[in-house]
Amino acid sequence: MTSGFARLVVALRFLILPAWVLVALGALTLPGLGSGSPLALGGLLPDESEAIEAGERSAELFSVPLTSDTVVVQRDPGGLSARAQARAVERAVRVTREQGAGDEIAFALPVLNTLGAFPSSKERGTTAVTYLFFSPGTSLPEQVDLAHAYAGAASEPEDAVVGVTGPAPARFRQFEELEQALPIVEAGTVALIALIVGLTFRSLGAPLLTLFASGVSFLIARGVIPWVGERLDATVPQEVEPLVVALTLGVVTDYTVFYLSASRRRLAEGETRLQAVRTATRSVTPIVATAGLIVVAGTAALLVGELDFFRAFGPALALTAGIALLVSVTLVPACLAIFGRWAFWPSLRPGRPLPPGESRPTPAREAALRFAVSPVVSAIVAVGCVAVLLLASTGLRDTALAFRLVNGLPAGTEERQAASAAGQGFAAGILAPTVVLVERAGVTEEREALKSLAEGLARQPGVAAVLGPGSLPAEAPRDVFLAEEGNAARFAVILDESPLGSPAIADLDRIDERLPELLRSAGLGDASAAVTGQTAIASDTVHAVVDSSVRVGIVVLAVNFLLLALFLRAVVAPLYLLAASLLSVAATLGLTTYVFQGLLGHDDLTYYVPFAAGIELFPAQQFGLRSLPPDAVDSAALEQSGAITFEFTPPNEDRRFLAVASPLGIGDTTFGAIIAAKPVTELGERWVTLAQRLAIAFGLGPDRGDGDDLFVQPRGASAVDGKAPHEHNTRLRAWAFDHGNPRQSSLEALR
Repeated sequence: MTSGFARLVVALRFLILPAWVLVALGALTLPGLGSGSPLALGGLLPDESEAIEAGERSAELFSVPLTSDTVVVQRDPGGLSARAQARAVERAVRVTREQGAGDEIAFALPVLNTLGAFPSSKERGTTAVTYLFFSPGTSLPEQVDLAHAYAGAASEPEDAVVGVTGPAPARFRQFEELEQALPIVEAGTVALIALIVGLTFRSLGAPLLTLFASGVSFLIARGVIPWVGERLDATVPQEVEPLVVALTLGVVTDYTVFYLSASRRRLAEGETRLQAVRTATRSVTPIVATAGLIVVAGTAALLVGELDFFRAFGPALALTAGIALLVSVTLVPACLAIFGRWAFWPSLRPGRPLPPGESRPTPAREAALRFAVSPVVSAIVAVGCVAVLLLASTGLRDTALAFRLVNGLPAGTEERQAASAAGQGFAAGILAPTVVLVERAGVTEEREALKSLAEGLARQPGVAAVLGPGSLPAEAPRDVFLAEEGNAARFAVILDESPLGSPAIADLDRIDERLPELLRSAGLGDASAAVTGQTAIASDTVHAVVDSSVRVGIVVLAVNFLLLALFLRAVVAPLYLLAASLLSVAATLGLTTYVFQGLLGHDDLTYYVPFAAGIELFPAQQFGLRSLPPDAVDSAALEQSGAITFEFTPPNEDRRFLAVASPLGIGDTTFGAIIAAKPVTELGERWVTLAQRLAIAFGLGPDRGDGDDLFVQPRGASAVDGKAPHEHNTRLRAWAFDHGNPRQSSLEALR
């Protein structure tokens, strides 16, 4: 099947190239990824959030809301004038009274630190914050535009408007920052890929082919993803574009290098252009296809995540990986079949042999390779790598996740400056107070108990102030903190820290855990309590991200194990690869924690870092063993003689090989054989005894760099081509087959 695919791609090379170009040009006529809207703030929230349920319950019981994700900040360190403060209140009242149906500001709530009336105020008469609440259905861009229009209405210099801030405006600004930086990041990535691939192959054509294939894949993905989303009535958020760019460049570059390396090696061996590409395609495509399917399945597994954030990205990234895979296995071989050695110019010029030392490995290099893969050195390297990865993984103990919506913005942005000004005038938590909702029949009459609860909340670590029944002037509406029906009361808790940061989340988690005890101490032990607000929702989201990562990870591991087991026809090797991948992800996250939280002093990491670290959890793997069926070698003659010579035609090969087979086993137990062979047509006058070749093969190990191909056959498996696409002259081919002990496979023995 692989041979047929390779012949078909090479035969249709002059059709495949223009066909992909036309598809890419056609995709340009479709709406691009940037045509969507940013993922709504609700998409970052778990489906079943206790904080959201408490917020909905609070909205049912009280007519005045206490939580908002958009705030307008005014601050004058020298003090806001009485007229400026009065205008701040008048604007809020006027907007609230004039609101009608449609996407607009439904309610504005001004809070001032005048005369220290607000208990968390650090200053007096310097700062005013106005919480804005919008009509249902108002989109994120519309909210931001309305908030800026509201702030713009404070046109007098003495109004001292700092700006608009809060989770919603900060999220929108983050998207704008990413959109502005994306072209720079893309250009830098493309330049780096061109440099690395160009230096690796010492050519101009190799990086051009890599970037051409990546560009075709991205153009198709950016048009197809919104097109598919529209027909499935699925939302494709604007934030997916950077991930599509990164995934496309990573996947296509990875797979293109495989084809380049294998084709270059075959051309260096003297094969014709078409034969070299056919051979390379036949050997590389099974590896690339398996790796690509793993990436597709892994990204599609995001659909089982708890957050819309995961589920919105899953299909888009799966489509991206699928398109990148199709382009890689068809367009890249087709271009190599067309251009041949020109793809590797000037290091591999048409009609000119490779420089001395490159066409065949030097004795010094062979000795170095034998030393590098010797059992002792391999064991030392393996133990050392595992130790380093485990050490880096220890950083996971201190990993703190949070919403870095405001703090993650550049210091000069309006949202960050406005948040800082609000924190200076009040406390950092003023941007998003936490609401504690207490319910019990007749609880509004328990004034002393409610006062005791407020005092208990105020004593908790991380709390700057608590507002509750009795905190507001007598003329304030009664149902701000006490429900009209008499069965609910609530408190506004202002935290010391930024409401979306990990310190605030940790403080709130401790308060939530102690709520039952605080209720009992206040004489409200039979009441129920819940917390809501931006900090509480952020806490639920961080926990949901961790839970979703575990859930998605389990699905990814299961799917990847199945695909690897089918590809390798083995059980132990997939487990080994999955363990190595998990360890690398853990080390990446741990090292990230050490760098950003330890070295750079950040309090936390952005909550989706685990998702970003594991998005390409299992890239393409190279397997250095190929299998032969059990009847390929005369087992009886092998056991009697210890070694036999014979001619045969390997699977997926057109040439006859002269081979030596040697028994493979442990102690007295023989469970297979390893076969070293070389094409009969290549022996000629350069004959070297197969015994010498066999010695080189055994010394170099299963992942040798000089074109040696090893093949392993666990019991009952069919032949699997796993040639490693290194760019070196083939000195020797080697195979193995299994015919013995059912308790242990040759793969396990070689490991």
